Amino acid sequence: MSLVPKKVFFVKGKGYHKSKLAAFEEALRDAGIEKYNLVNVSSILPPYCIEINAGDGLKQLRPGQIVFTVLAREEANEYNRVISASIGVAKPADKGHYGYLSEHHTFGVKPEKVGDFAEDLAAEMLATTLGIPFDPNLNYDEKREVFKMGGKIVETKNITSSATVRDEDEWAAVVAAAIFIL
Repeated sequence: MSLVPKKVFFVKGKGYHKSKLAAFEEALRDAGIEKYNLVNVSSILPPYCIEINAGDGLKQLRPGQIVFTVLAREEANEYNRVISASIGVAKPADKGHYGYLSEHHTFGVKPEKVGDFAEDLAAEMLATTLGIPFDPNLNYDEKREVFKMGGKIVETKNITSSATVRDEDEWAAVVAAAIFIL
């Protein structure tokens, strides 16, 4: 039996609570994926896997269903701590080739920078499999131009969630996820 996903969609969420687990649950609820049994998988976007919007994707799932996901998450309980979680996406121009998803999570970094890092990481992983030469020391925008000029990468993007711990004795949690549909 082959379990190759045919569709993917992306969600993000954040949550707050006095307990770490409940804050994570709130982040899953905010993302709309709390009612599924999530199974983390590595970061391959299968060939011919089409992206659909989250609303359409969620309608195709049932509560309790086992759902494969690439999940980035972060939690903290330090007052004023900024946390972020991001999924980077790199899709090849050739739909018959696989793409990459990356997960990145961190503390104290602006959400835009976290998203750029995750997107850049996914693009680098795809570029290396496609034989696109690149200099890892270039800045993000310079590398993006190299990837696009090669004509072998059609799209890169990121889905990023960020939050700041608002109170003492509070946990904040963030999630970003690629949700696969078989």
